[in-house]
Amino acid sequence: MTEAAVAVFGSSQTLPGSSEWVDAENIGARLGQAGIAVITGGYGGTMEAVSKGASETGGRAIGIIAPSLFPGRSGANPYVTDLIESRSLTDRIGKMVDIGQGAIALPGSIGTATELLVAWNLNHIARRNGGSHFPTVAVGEEWGEVATSLGSQVDAHIGDIHFESTAELAVDWMMHELKIPRF
Repeated sequence: MTEAAVAVFGSSQTLPGSSEWVDAENIGARLGQAGIAVITGGYGGTMEAVSKGASETGGRAIGIIAPSLFPGRSGANPYVTDLIESRSLTDRIGKMVDIGQGAIALPGSIGTATELLVAWNLNHIARRNGGSHFPTVAVGEEWGEVATSLGSQVDAHIGDIHFESTAELAVDWMMHELKIPRF
């Protein structure tokens, strides 16, 4: 993939009209307007809001779904422009970080935490082995609390993740990291 792409992690339970939905939709719109594709898990909630924001501004919304993992879900949300099927949870997350040049983690639960931990671990490995940093930003004080607690227990460097208080600041940070001019 030649264009820039950013994975956005977040809750499948985010409701339309909620502040979390608006934040996610704005992230998708800002990235889409800047010519950056968004990558999500392709289903509802935050994933749908991000996809909607990107696709309604002419951007690409890549959805990586896992039909065998979520047989009760009827397919990708209607805003996904590019659909990729994965075989498993690990394949799905792997594809998200392989395609993306960075990741933004919004509020979520265990699935979002798993995605964030994969990005964190990529940066841990890169820092130790001289590899390329995978820009990763987490939004909200909850992720800071999780990282502080977990980091001290498993000897992980919290600085491998950047933290921002708002979705807007997270996008600003990501665009700076990817060297994308601000709109």
